[in-house]
Amino acid sequence: MYNPDYYIRSKSARRRKRDARTDLEKRVRAAYKEWRHLREVRRNMPLLPLPEPYQKGFVRYFVLREDVARSKRAAFFEELLEVVNTYQYSDNRKFEAKKRRRGKRVLVPRKQELENFIEWTFFHSKSTRYLTEAQRAYFIKVKRYMPLQKEFMDVYEFADPWRFVLRVRPNMITHYRPVDSDLERDIDALDRFVYDRGKREGIFLSSVGGRGGRGWRKVEKKRGKEKYRFKPMYQVPLFRSKASALEITEETLSTNYQFKRQYKWEI
Repeated sequence: MYNPDYYIRSKSARRRKRDARTDLEKRVRAAYKEWRHLREVRRNMPLLPLPEPYQKGFVRYFVLREDVARSKRAAFFEELLEVVNTYQYSDNRKFEAKKRRRGKRVLVPRKQELENFIEWTFFHSKSTRYLTEAQRAYFIKVKRYMPLQKEFMDVYEFADPWRFVLRVRPNMITHYRPVDSDLERDIDALDRFVYDRGKREGIFLSSVGGRGGRGWRKVEKKRGKEKYRFKPMYQVPLFRSKASALEITEETLSTNYQFKRQYKWEI
C-alpha cells in the first residue's frame, strides 16, 4: 500500500556515477597505502651472508688524499666525504662507456664527480640537513644546467674536490636479500591494481599519487610564443570608438596620429 509519508528518493545517474568514482578512489588509495607498506617491509628485510662471497666487477669511489688523511682535520673531512661520495660500478678497471663519434661507437672514460645538491635537497635532505655551519662553509652555490629539468638551476657543490682521490677495488658480494614469494605476489597484485594503464592510472595520478610538484622553487613563467604579431583591430583604441569616420579622421589629423608598422628587420 502506498504511503505518502514514506518516500525514498532514487539516486540520479550523475549521483551514481560520482559515488562509483569516489568508491574506486578510496579503494585505489587503500591499495596504494598497502603497496607502499609492503615495499617498505621488503626493503627492511635483513640481509643474509653468502656461504661463499664472489666478485662482481669493480667499484670506484672517493677516498681522502694521503696528506689530508694524515692532517689534524682528517675526521672532519671524512664526515663530509660520507655526504658527497659517489660510487660507480664496471665490469673492468677501465670504467669506460660507449659513445658515438663520427658514426662509430667508441669507448671513452666515464667521468665521476662528487655529489651535488639542489637548493631544496641541500637544506632538507636527510644526509645534508644536519650539516654544521663549518661543514656548510665548504659548499659553494653555482649555476648548472640540469638535463632532466632542461634549465639552469642553483646547485651546491663541494668547494675543495682536490682533497679526495678516486680508488678502484673489486666489488665483492658478501650478502644477499631473501625473496618472500607471498610478499612478492601481493606487491605485484597491488601494483597491477593501482597502476593499471588506461583504467586506474588517471585516477591515481589526479587524486592519489599526483604528478609531482615544484612548489618549493620559484620558477619564472616562460613567455609563450605570440600567436599574432600585430594587435587585432578590436584592440586598437580608434576602432573601438563609436564616433563616425569623419570625427575619427579629424581627431587623427589634429593629434598627428601616425600608424607605425613594425618590421622584423630595420634598414
